[in-house]
Amino acid sequence: MLSPRLIATDLDGTLLRSDGSVSDRTRDALAGCARAGIGVVFVTARPPRVMHDIVARAGHAATAICANGAMVHDFAAGTSVYVHEFAAEAARAIVEVLRPVLPDTGFALETGERVWHDTAYRIGLLSDTQRYLAEPWDSVWGEVRRVVKVLARSGTHNADEMLALARGVLTLPAEISHSGGRGLVEISPPGATKASTLAWYCARRGIDPGEVVAFGDMPNDLPMLAWAGTSYAVANAHPDVRRGATGVTSSNNEDGVAAVLEALVG
Repeated sequence: MLSPRLIATDLDGTLLRSDGSVSDRTRDALAGCARAGIGVVFVTARPPRVMHDIVARAGHAATAICANGAMVHDFAAGTSVYVHEFAAEAARAIVEVLRPVLPDTGFALETGERVWHDTAYRIGLLSDTQRYLAEPWDSVWGEVRRVVKVLARSGTHNADEMLALARGVLTLPAEISHSGGRGLVEISPPGATKASTLAWYCARRGIDPGEVVAFGDMPNDLPMLAWAGTSYAVANAHPDVRRGATGVTSSNNEDGVAAVLEALVG
């Protein structure tokens, strides 16, 4: 395999171990990419505010495509560019359509700076300090200007079930996916995928898809894996992702991404 120009990797369940740690081997492999002149971009469902510790532990002042492609954050400069967003009215319509078919579900709105949630929504990332309860829920529409993701979390449905239900009823323009969170479905603005924003990012740097190696584990990674010239699912990936990638590497707990990077840089 020829040396790529860019590595695009998901974080949770892919680059990170299951306890959220960055192994020494992975940190060394990322450093090896830097020495070889190969860029690295993290591509994640996470917002930037809960990634600073990960970036520090990775030893790599990376750029990250965040919120499933809605925004790009440069950690070295500390700046974000919003590539896709919902108007508040569109996010409100999505919640109103989904509530009747997912009656036990809590909803939240990710704005890029903070997350607003209703009383039924179970907070996932405890490290996220910028979370706010909207009580009553309708009060949230006076607070938000932009929405980069609508989040729906259920205690009784798994993510695949919720994905099918949401896709069955939601006719409003949106991208519906899940990233493996228990009972969590994420609805992004139309055109906002990991692939579309990775393509936007690469086009501005003159990088072709064939010069990109991508890694992922969940259905929200599939568009990115299909776009990149070379793609790997980790062994613990969702079955659809293992089928959709051009290769499969070891699991996240066995440093599967690092193993491929080591081979790429020799």
